[in-house]
Amino acid sequence: MPTLFQRIIAREFPARIEHEDELCIVIHDIQPQAPVHLLIIPKTVIPRVGEATPDQQSTLGHLLLTAGLVAKKLQLARGFRLVVNHGPDACETVPHLHIHLLAGRQLNWPPG
Repeated sequence: MPTLFQRIIAREFPARIEHEDELCIVIHDIQPQAPVHLLIIPKTVIPRVGEATPDQQSTLGHLLLTAGLVAKKLQLARGFRLVVNHGPDACETVPHLHIHLLAGRQLNWPPG
């Protein structure tokens, strides 16, 4: 069964796309937790960060570089936060690795 993100990538479900390239897609979260809340999703399914393999290293790096690229595009010079959830205790809801990019307000510390 394809994940929700696979179905978005296949254009079976609509999404507000901010960026797309050959390795990933960046969409706006439908339940934003900040004024800017994007999801950076690899097109190759990696179930969760703790299950990534060494051959996926370049994809993982690409996701972080894409976060920086999108942050520059959106002029988030005051700052942004990247979050990766892994497993139910971290509130992971889709078993397809994705990075949350949060910005647009003062983010508190510690999170959670």
